[in-house]
Amino acid sequence: MSPGAGAAAVPRPVPALLAAAERHLRIGSPADLADAVTRSHLDDGRCVGWYGPPAPGWRVAIDAERANAPVPPALARRFGVRDFWARWTRAECCCKLADVPVAVWWRRHGLSNPADGSAVWRTLAVADLVVTVGFAPDARGAAVGDCSL
Repeated sequence: MSPGAGAAAVPRPVPALLAAAERHLRIGSPADLADAVTRSHLDDGRCVGWYGPPAPGWRVAIDAERANAPVPPALARRFGVRDFWARWTRAECCCKLADVPVAVWWRRHGLSNPADGSAVWRTLAVADLVVTVGFAPDARGAAVGDCSL
């Protein structure tokens, strides 16, 4: 498990959910996964859904990409291709959790994640995909900023 920043201070059940993330992810059509807690749509028409139990006080987001998908040339020039999809899905999760557009994120952080944030995540390989699952304190119970939560 490669949790993000703030992992040591995260109360249970978030670490257990991240450790068992594979068990809570499903891959299928968007119609088949309509009841997922949260979803990520792939460019090939599939969808990845999160079916984990609630984590009171926390929000969850996922992002998935095909591991063998070519990196768009403009993004490769800007961010490099090394470990691109893992970095991309982590940044997308933080954007979703913080409700920040990806273009704003790029200006602030590139494809990096702030080391001082309270979001935690795990990036893993599932089938032919790179998937990141992220958690952040719920905006109703904590201030949510730009993933420096």
